[in-house]
Amino acid sequence: MRRLLPLAITLLLPVCLSLPASAASSSRPPNFVFILGDDLGTPPISAYGGTYYRTPHIDTLARDGITFTAAYAACPVCSPTRGALMTGQYPARTRITDFISGNPFPFQRLKQPEWQKFLPLAASTIAEELAARGYATAHFGKWHLARGYFPPQSIDEGPDQQGFQEVLINHKPKSTDDPEQDAHGVEAITVRALDFLERHRDRPFFLYLPHNTIHAPVMAPRALLAKHRARPGSDRPENNPIIAAMMEQFDDSIGRILAKIDALGLRENTVVIFNGDNGGLLGDAAQTPHRGGKAQLHEGGIRVPLLIRWPGVITAGRVSGAPTSTVDFFPTLLELTGKSVAASAVVDGVSLAPHLRGGPAPARPAIFWHYPHYHSAGDGGPAGAVRAGDWKLVEYFEHTVAKTGRAPELYNLRTDPGETKNLAASDPARVANLLAMLAAHRAATNAQMPTLNAAYDPNNLKGKNRE
Repeated sequence: MRRLLPLAITLLLPVCLSLPASAASSSRPPNFVFILGDDLGTPPISAYGGTYYRTPHIDTLARDGITFTAAYAACPVCSPTRGALMTGQYPARTRITDFISGNPFPFQRLKQPEWQKFLPLAASTIAEELAARGYATAHFGKWHLARGYFPPQSIDEGPDQQGFQEVLINHKPKSTDDPEQDAHGVEAITVRALDFLERHRDRPFFLYLPHNTIHAPVMAPRALLAKHRARPGSDRPENNPIIAAMMEQFDDSIGRILAKIDALGLRENTVVIFNGDNGGLLGDAAQTPHRGGKAQLHEGGIRVPLLIRWPGVITAGRVSGAPTSTVDFFPTLLELTGKSVAASAVVDGVSLAPHLRGGPAPARPAIFWHYPHYHSAGDGGPAGAVRAGDWKLVEYFEHTVAKTGRAPELYNLRTDPGETKNLAASDPARVANLLAMLAAHRAATNAQMPTLNAAYDPNNLKGKNRE
């Protein structure tokens, strides 16, 4: 339920609204523009060191702000990450642990738990919290947190029920859609965003732009595709010319939004965040230099770009190796408004606000993942993972529950970022400690675990659908 504005903000807003944007910005909390890529790991962002994909406008966020080199999605698939962004809670706690429809996989060795298939309306979302602080809020793009993917089934749990005052929902295309006709909705999202910025220039705003790009089916206009196919390196497994074309469209959109922010005099008081919901699909491109991809708990499935620009506050060109998670955005944005998360709130994330302002990385013992599901793009079945300092452990639940399948894997990400050397056999004490941390995390979040499946049939393991 939307809260009433605190008295101080209520008295302040009329003054702010009477001033030009540049004058009002010094007496109001910062604006937030949050841009989320779909199935977007770090490889398609040239600021992360690649040479094939070209993202000049996105790269300006790195040049003018901070680049996080160890940013993680809360889950290797999309809906759980989006739920974590909205609530600041781990997917294990919300029980939105798979993409909403999921796959049944009725004959696998383990029976998947019955996960939560929409974001409950009782959840306190970042949009509701910001609206209560006087922010104009908008969601333009992919939601994927309602019981149904398309209307009318998707309406009852839509973003307009979760604190967003203006809403446009669009979806990934069908494989038969025309790539010349804005198949992934980039232009539609951009046009709405530019209009929103113009209309709300004189008050604090939260503009959330969760794109469908670069989710499969990958497609792009013919002229752009031909341009990138002709470039050197387009035949390499990590370089997909279709994705390169899609990234050019995505990057152009972001360039237009950044230009609009600047033209409206909002640059100094607008925090721009660029992030991904999970790693890229291996069927579309290798996630080099990371191992694995979407639906996997190796780095290629969960390591994502995180670039944040806030001129005058974040020192330009900073690079941070601090591990972060999607759950951190909820407490971070609220602290940046000047009013932190309520002491009674259940939030798993830690605020990055002091770090953005130049302070040290936040102290945190570990970051956790819980994915008790099978996925057509997965590897090893249901699993959990923990990163504590330089160390990362992946626990496969078939091994935990059924005493079969893949044993836990241990990696030192500082010396082996590509996860090529499994150190579990040589460091059993560390494995035991990290497994205990994962078990404690599951207990603390009341996480659901898969169980032995009485209908297990090794000759019929496939599910019925694929995201």
